[in-house]
Amino acid sequence: MPDLLAASAATWRDRADDPPVLPPELTVVPTHAPWRVRVAALRTRHRVRRERAERVYAESRNPARGWPVADERAVVRFLASLVRRRRRSFTAMVLLNGLAAVAALVVPRLLGELIDRVAAGSGGTGLASLALVIVAVVVGQASFTFAGQVTSTLFGQNLLASMREYVVDRILQLPLSRVEGASTGDLVTRVTRDVATMSRAIQFGVPTAVITLLTVVLSVGAMLSNSVLLALPALLLISPSVVQVRRYLRRAATCYIAEGATYSRINSTLTETVEGARTVEALGLAGRRLRAQEDDIAASAQAERYGMTLRNLLFAVIDLTFNTPRVVTVLVGAWGYWHGQLTLGQITAAVLYVEALSGPLDRLVGEVDRLQVGAASTARLLGIAAVPPDRQPGTDVPTGRELVGDDLRFAYRPGHDVLHGVDFRPRVGERLAVVGPSGSGKSTLGRLLAGINQPRTGSVRVGGVELFSLPLEQLREEVALVTQEHHVFVGSVRDNIVLGREAAGDEAVWRALGAVGSADWVHRLPDGLDTRVGSGNLALTPAQAQQVAMARLVIADPHTLVLDEATSLIDPRTARALEGSVNALLDGRTVVAIAHRLHTAHDADRIAVVIDGRIVELGSHEELVALDGEYAELWRAWTS
Repeated sequence: MPDLLAASAATWRDRADDPPVLPPELTVVPTHAPWRVRVAALRTRHRVRRERAERVYAESRNPARGWPVADERAVVRFLASLVRRRRRSFTAMVLLNGLAAVAALVVPRLLGELIDRVAAGSGGTGLASLALVIVAVVVGQASFTFAGQVTSTLFGQNLLASMREYVVDRILQLPLSRVEGASTGDLVTRVTRDVATMSRAIQFGVPTAVITLLTVVLSVGAMLSNSVLLALPALLLISPSVVQVRRYLRRAATCYIAEGATYSRINSTLTETVEGARTVEALGLAGRRLRAQEDDIAASAQAERYGMTLRNLLFAVIDLTFNTPRVVTVLVGAWGYWHGQLTLGQITAAVLYVEALSGPLDRLVGEVDRLQVGAASTARLLGIAAVPPDRQPGTDVPTGRELVGDDLRFAYRPGHDVLHGVDFRPRVGERLAVVGPSGSGKSTLGRLLAGINQPRTGSVRVGGVELFSLPLEQLREEVALVTQEHHVFVGSVRDNIVLGREAAGDEAVWRALGAVGSADWVHRLPDGLDTRVGSGNLALTPAQAQQVAMARLVIADPHTLVLDEATSLIDPRTARALEGSVNALLDGRTVVAIAHRLHTAHDADRIAVVIDGRIVELGSHEELVALDGEYAELWRAWTS
């Protein structure tokens, strides 16, 4: 037994996927070290963090396990397709915000003209007229800004809605075999954190980036039209920021993809620990799981610090290049005014333009950073969409209801089969129970028979047609799987049940509820079938939720059912009554029932006993008890 426990503990965590211990280069140098040593250590840490991020980024394109990440071109193509479908709103947004920017840029020129007239001693009538023009332009700018903001908000919200619909649609199309084979934590991270990050970027980042970029371009034009002498020094001083922004953009995508991968790792480890809490306690793995979580957090911290360093370098250059032009413009303006080449109005307008340019440029850099984060999250979401389907539907139509499995072998990991050449042929209309100890392969067999997974060798056919060649809609009309996992969707009780067949009426819904023994408690609900359930509404008990799932199955009306521990969350007495009701209703249908409770097997027509991935016994309850083999031993243990 101690050897078994040691082996179990060793397989709890796949050491090949553990984050490597942080290298010595990432250790913190003491503060009392010479400044040259500290600077060298800082450069080394930045290099090591960059290399780690680049390695994660490269592996994310085509991972051996887990979900892939799309490249930048796929993100650009996707966003461009969304924008193309909204040409009118995009054009209106650009036009209105462009007019607002033009109006804002006219004001400094008018103020400069006003100053020049005052300096020249012009009359009051001309000054009053010019002041009225300035007021009119400011009012026009406010109007255009308001209309542009409304248009931008609507554009961003529509873009966000389309993106969310696309994500949900793609997730619902993921092959179930791939969903269960990949990391749950990674998928959860993508549909929570990445969707939220992408939402902020789509909703606010894209419209703001377009508006600020337009403002920057118009501001440069206005500066040049006002005075080339004053504009050139400022633009030359700002230009180094373009080089730093480009450098940042080349590395930011890698950084944010690496950060997202570390968040997925943290969620995966946490999810595994929580879901396997009993195993952790039984095998004394609490310390190891805590260390694993600490390793994941440490790796995430290094990825975050790499991104922080990139941003700090960017903002340091931005602050320098954006603040210096203010001083230089005033100095050049003073020189030009002293030599009679510039007027006070031109200098005033130039200073206002530099100030007006710095704000949009600063916002543009900030939005570019937000867009980079959003692009990384979008790439992770589009990576889900890149997962290929696990089946290619054919055109053959089943000619009967017979379910046949021949020479079934299956492995979750290469070289480790959990089923070994299983032949499985339930008779049409019979109830065939599958029993055996935990880990013997019962649930895996059920998933192959329901068409969730494809066997490594052999085939599963219904009516002479391979299950994996049937379209999913048709497959679920032939064979359906009900597991111990269930979900109550937000909506009415009726909505939850007719998911199996949307055209079903209330009479059919009540028959289904009566068949699974749940009509009484549904009648007692405040609004009957219209009672809202799911998150934020009436909470159903685990037993009630499973009965709703069973009623959903009854409505779907497949001719073959695979029940995998379908009543495990219901107390034995209720479960027995439920199974009796289902048996009465499903007379003439083929039922493959996988269960730990042997009373289920006792009521079946035949029983298949699975041991170590093989069917070792097959027969009725009485026949197998008389055989005094594996089933008889299980039955004695159960009844004792």
